[in-house]
Amino acid sequence: MGRRRRRARLPEGEFEARIDSMGDDGRGVARIEGKATFIHGALPGESVLFRYTKRRRSHDEGQTVAVVSASPDRVTPRCVHYGVCGGCSLQHLSADAQIAGKQAILLEDLRTLGKVQPAAVLPPIVNDSPWGYRRKARLGVKEVVRKGKVLVGFRERGSSFVADLSRCHVLHPRVGELLPALSALVGSLSISQRLPQIEMAMDDEQCVLILRILEPLSGQDEHRLYAFQAEHDIVFYLQPGGPDSVTPLGDEVDLRYRLPAYAISLHFEPADFTQVNSDINCKMIERAMTLLDPQWNDRVLDLFCGIGNFTLPIARYCAQVVGVEADPGLVARARGNAERNGLSNSLFYTADLYAELTSEPWMQQRFDKALLDPPRSGALPVLALLPKLGIRRIVYVSCSPGTLARDAGELVGKHGYRLSRAGVMDMFPHTAHVESIALFERD
Repeated sequence: MGRRRRRARLPEGEFEARIDSMGDDGRGVARIEGKATFIHGALPGESVLFRYTKRRRSHDEGQTVAVVSASPDRVTPRCVHYGVCGGCSLQHLSADAQIAGKQAILLEDLRTLGKVQPAAVLPPIVNDSPWGYRRKARLGVKEVVRKGKVLVGFRERGSSFVADLSRCHVLHPRVGELLPALSALVGSLSISQRLPQIEMAMDDEQCVLILRILEPLSGQDEHRLYAFQAEHDIVFYLQPGGPDSVTPLGDEVDLRYRLPAYAISLHFEPADFTQVNSDINCKMIERAMTLLDPQWNDRVLDLFCGIGNFTLPIARYCAQVVGVEADPGLVARARGNAERNGLSNSLFYTADLYAELTSEPWMQQRFDKALLDPPRSGALPVLALLPKLGIRRIVYVSCSPGTLARDAGELVGKHGYRLSRAGVMDMFPHTAHVESIALFERD
C-alpha cells in the first residue's frame, strides 16, 4: 500500500491579496508567490483579506474575510442566504460586470485552449430581468432533526448539505416563494425521510414538481399532496425509480412553451431537458437563426436536437431539416412537435452522436448548414463528419466555454473552418455558468 499523503497544514490568520481576474467558477484569482489562489467572494481589481481553506500543489483556495479596496462593480447581494447557498456565486457582482466577465472567459478560453479568436465578437444576449428566471431546477430535500424541519433548496456552497432557505430569488416565484410551504408539506408526509429530491419543470403557465420517492405514499400522504397542489396551483408527479418511472399523481398535464416569432408551440414531458430561461431561449433562437441564415433551398442538420427547440424554427425557412438526438423519448417528442406545428419538412433520427455513425441513414446525405447544441462534453466526435457532409456553415451553441474552445480549435485547425463570430448568452444570471454561441464558416 502506498503512503497516505499528509494534508498540508493551512496557514493561520488573515492574509491580504490583490485580485487579478475571475476564474471560471466565479471566484477571484490572485497570484501569491507565483501560485494561483482562488478566493470566494473576491472580485477582479479588489484587495481583500482572506483565510486559506485549502492548499494544493497546483493552487490554493480561500474565503474573503473583508474587502480592503472594493471594485466599483461590487453590489449588495439581494438574497439573505447568499454565500451559504450554492445556487448562486455572483450576486455580489453587478449584472453588467457579470456578463462582461463571462465574455472575457469565453474569449480567453478560445485564445488559450483553442488557439483561435473570432473575427467579430457578438454583443451579449442578456435577460429582461435577471431574477426569477429559472423554470427548471433540481432541489435537494433533507429532514434535519436538530432544526426540527425538512429543508428544501439548493445545496450549500461546497457541501452536500441542503441550504436552509426562506425563499429563492433566481427560481421562478411559483417555486422560489413556495420553499417554506414545501418544507412543511414534506415534513407532514409519512415518507419525509425517504424523499431526497424535488425537480421543477415549468412551461409558459403551468408548474410541475416531480417528487423523488423511495417508498410508496400512504393514503394520507396522497390526500395532503392533492390538497397542496389545489391550493398552490401546481401539479405533482412521482418518481419512484429511474427517469422512465415519472408519472402524475393525478391527471397528466400537457406542458408546452411557445416561440411566438416562429408561430411554434413545443410540447415536452416534465423530466425532459428544456432550457431553464425562457427569455434567453427565445433570444438565443433568434440569434442562432440570424447566424445560420437558412434559405428556402438549404438542407440543414441539427445535432443534439432534443425536442426540436432549434429544429422547428429552422424548418420554417429551409427546404429540409434533419434532427438527430440520442434519447428516443426526446426524438418522439420532436416528431410530435413537428406534426402539431404542420412542419412536414422535418425528419428526426435517434443516434448516439459519440458512437460510430458512418452507417446512419442521414450520414448518406448532403447538407448545407448545421446547428450543434451538445452537452458540456462538447461535440468533438462529430466534428470530422461535418466537412464530409458538405456543411459550409455551422452554428455551435455551447454550455461550456472550455469544450467550445477545444472544438473551435479542431474545426479551424483541422477541418478548414473559420471562426467568424462568437459571444455569450446569460442563461444563468448570478452564477458562473457561461453559455455561448459561435459561427463557423468554410468556403
